[in-house]
Amino acid sequence: MKRTSKQPAVSAIPASGYADWLQALSRRYRQSQIKAAIAVNAEMLRFYFSLGADIVRMEKDQPWGSGFLKRLSSDLRKAMPDAQCFSVTNLKYMRGFFRLYAPCLIGHQVGGHLEKRTTDETMPAIGHQAGDRLPKASVFKLIFAVPWRHHIAIIDKFRTNPEAALFYVRQTVANGWSRSVLLNFLDTKLHERQGKALTNFASRLPESESDLAQEVTKDPYSFDFIALTPRYREKELKDALLANVERFLLELGQGFMLVGREYRLQIGAKEKFADLLFFHMNLNRYVVVEVKTTEFESEHLGQLGLYVSAVNHLLKKPSHEPTIGLLICKTKDNTMVKWALESTRQPVGVSEYRISDSLPSEIASDLPSIAEIESSLPAVSPAPKPKRKRKF
Repeated sequence: MKRTSKQPAVSAIPASGYADWLQALSRRYRQSQIKAAIAVNAEMLRFYFSLGADIVRMEKDQPWGSGFLKRLSSDLRKAMPDAQCFSVTNLKYMRGFFRLYAPCLIGHQVGGHLEKRTTDETMPAIGHQAGDRLPKASVFKLIFAVPWRHHIAIIDKFRTNPEAALFYVRQTVANGWSRSVLLNFLDTKLHERQGKALTNFASRLPESESDLAQEVTKDPYSFDFIALTPRYREKELKDALLANVERFLLELGQGFMLVGREYRLQIGAKEKFADLLFFHMNLNRYVVVEVKTTEFESEHLGQLGLYVSAVNHLLKKPSHEPTIGLLICKTKDNTMVKWALESTRQPVGVSEYRISDSLPSEIASDLPSIAEIESSLPAVSPAPKPKRKRKF
């Protein structure tokens, strides 16, 4: 049909190209929403930090008494009735927000209350690694990139420990943690476990790689998300870890991708099977993980070292970094581990794991005993004995 002069001209857009364009528009819109939300969150946190500074200064300068925050909350609500953030509780958190991070940020103007200095100064180490220092301007950027409800959870845990608080702020920003994930790692004290495995990475890897490899380890690993019988076997533990693979990968940390379990390695004429094989995206290397439900023994490292070498020969590509190994055992003697690590040429580490009891005590206490089960069964009368026939 010929187009009449009244019909508008429409450019011919291939169906596939149009669909791709719509998807691209959707992505751009979502990205703009995220950026807008981050910008709004940052401005709100700047206001909270500034108000917290005001409260600290006014409480110091004037004897307002214990009712000051209550009065301030009431006055702010009257002045700004649409605002929902001026409860007494939230004002206390704003004060705590300022008090927590102010020691790291003195030298920057926030609301006109801090002495102005240069922005290239560095703050004390906030992570677990020595020499891990961040410019103060970067600290501002970090704390204003985390949602307020995340900050509330962190303030509750670390009111006077800015180093630990900033560790979780940085991890939240780097890994995109939800509040529930943050709460989980707060409960398991990640800041005390991150990078704490005993390893020989410093002597077996280049300096530029060893720190990054150490960073992805933990000691102990928390497997509290699984429950096993008291006398569980190694296979049961590995089955439980993979049955909860999302939680397992979350505990291992960002970047771990599961390649396979009981991964077959053909070594000469024999087959060997590595417990768990991962590829770490950030480190660009394979990671062999062996799980032992017993105390550490030096021969465990011999087995792990063989698997690491086999993966380098069989799987590693020229673009990959050398494979590393991680042994996770029930318990370990640190002296034995350190000496054993000195004797192996492969880059490996050793950690313990922590697991909750087979059943939480509050659940176990509610389970009936055998005697209680038996007493609850209906009484069964013994079957009558058959009458003996009388002989005549």
